[in-house]
Amino acid sequence: MDLTVQPGTLLASAPHMLDPNFMHAVVLICQHTSEGAYGLVVNRRTTATVADLLPEHPVLGSAAAPVHWGGPVGSDTLQILHTHSERVGGGLHLGAGVCLGGDLDELAGVVSEGGEEPGVRFVVGYAGWGEGQLDGELAEGGWLPTALDPGLVFQDDQQRTWREAIRAIGGEVAGMEDLPPDVSWN
Repeated sequence: MDLTVQPGTLLASAPHMLDPNFMHAVVLICQHTSEGAYGLVVNRRTTATVADLLPEHPVLGSAAAPVHWGGPVGSDTLQILHTHSERVGGGLHLGAGVCLGGDLDELAGVVSEGGEEPGVRFVVGYAGWGEGQLDGELAEGGWLPTALDPGLVFQDDQQRTWREAIRAIGGEVAGMEDLPPDVSWN
């Protein structure tokens, strides 16, 4: 059985996932092949701003846009999710109008015009899986796939994002969004 998820799929961590990196996380899958997978956690905001990361940039050096934590791998990498492909050149289209990357100066123009523009997200780090690792976690029910919803990707409430992603899945997982990670916590 092929458990490969397409780029642009959102994965909500199952309620029983206790790994502190991914407890109640929602990950946007950017790539999933037979060699491995990578994605960005979209519901973990840090205390940093883009100005903290790019102080020398003529526009972003003073931007108050928040930075999000994308996962425990590559904490020295900055990636940008956005919904402005009509204005920003380059980038990878993930679906539903959401793009990964593009021209930094064009994105800076979007940010400067919109303040904390809801359609731009700066992300440090990423979630990565080796060959077959994500497939195994999917088979064991550790991740619950759902369709890409830009409203979830650019929302800023960690728990609300996770709960809404679980609700969007429906079916067998309906009602799981209210379960604690460990049922002994009841």
